[in-house]
Amino acid sequence: MMQRISVLTRYLSKTMLFSLSGVLYLLVTLAFWFLLFNPQQQTPDEAYYQLIIGGFGTAMAFLVTLSIAARANSAEHYPFMVRLQSRVEFVTAVLASSVLVTLFYQLVLTLLALINGPHLTLGHILEIPPLWLAPMLLAAVLALHASDFITIGWSRIYVFGLLAILLFGQGLKNDSLASTVTTFSQITLNQGWVGTSTRLENYANSLSLTDDNVVSRLFGFVFWPFKALADAITNGYFTANQALAPAILLLYATVLFLLAVDLFANKDLEFTE
Repeated sequence: MMQRISVLTRYLSKTMLFSLSGVLYLLVTLAFWFLLFNPQQQTPDEAYYQLIIGGFGTAMAFLVTLSIAARANSAEHYPFMVRLQSRVEFVTAVLASSVLVTLFYQLVLTLLALINGPHLTLGHILEIPPLWLAPMLLAAVLALHASDFITIGWSRIYVFGLLAILLFGQGLKNDSLASTVTTFSQITLNQGWVGTSTRLENYANSLSLTDDNVVSRLFGFVFWPFKALADAITNGYFTANQALAPAILLLYATVLFLLAVDLFANKDLEFTE
């Protein structure tokens, strides 16, 4: 199994790197380096270095995965499916090759950014792998769900629709939810459900009197690891809670990858010509 995945990973990585898309991504990497890490200027500090390159890797992982998934969805790969014992191997190879190719571009940027760049201590270097790899893996798995390679029916609408709802919910205030609950309270009162209406009205009043933005925190909990990583890098140290952020992102990536594998294993394969 591992040998088949390894062979597929090398094949997909090689075809991607030596394709027109691969050259284009390399040019984007060089342009990114010249604009944000101009060698004629001193890179401000280690936090800037870690945040910018980490963000670049996350965005690049999403784009590269879309490209490799599109290639994997080609009809020329039907013979591969016959030789594989499980479709899981093909999805794993696509994800692994996407991460490897992304790491190549990120490594190029990392080395170039050191030209007249910050002086990284051993502590900063040891922090880099979890800070960069966790968001990168999550972005790559999300890109799988966005691709035709994995999508089955409305699956990507459900995944990204849920993310959109959570993002929208972060901007809600207690007053907005309190107004909505009050409306439901009035509706239940009109139906004669006095007890339910009273409880809803009390809850709405409690929300209105609460200074802390409970609604935003509730919806924004899913995105807490990203904020925790950014805050820790900016502050220069990790608290006990913030140190868990990369592990939580990896948990998200694992759950979404298992979902992607399940979708691909149960779909009718219709590769593009």
